[in-house]
Amino acid sequence: MVDTLAVIVSPVINMERVERIYHYFKTGVTIALLIGMGVVVAASTVELGYQLMNDLLKPPGLLIDLSELYDTFGLFLLVLIAIELMGSVYIYLKDESLHLEIMFLVAITAVTRKIVVLDSGETDALYLMGLALLIAALSWGYIAVVRAHKKEN
Repeated sequence: MVDTLAVIVSPVINMERVERIYHYFKTGVTIALLIGMGVVVAASTVELGYQLMNDLLKPPGLLIDLSELYDTFGLFLLVLIAIELMGSVYIYLKDESLHLEIMFLVAITAVTRKIVVLDSGETDALYLMGLALLIAALSWGYIAVVRAHKKEN
């Protein structure tokens, strides 16, 4: 019965056409993501410049308060994460493959940003230990992927 159904349906559904439509759809969505991320990176960079100039020009001048410095570093790392994500989407568009090294580095950078903007005085010790374990696990994963690629080459 299944073979009969396949014979009946197969002339109706052209799998090559379905695959081509899927490829165009996936490429279109990826390009839309790339453009959207470009807009976010540009807007975030403008915001970072604006925030930095406001902090530097505010009296007493050229001195940045510690909390403002943490906010600036957090925004800087956020722009860096967005640029790295944009790069991984571009590589996916070009190669149609995900590069695990880049994904691990983006994740490590994201957790590092969280640690930079974190107020450790008001944070639970268990939460900090969890972040430390997460950094260790991501680092171990990155090392494992890099070593696996070296063995392949």
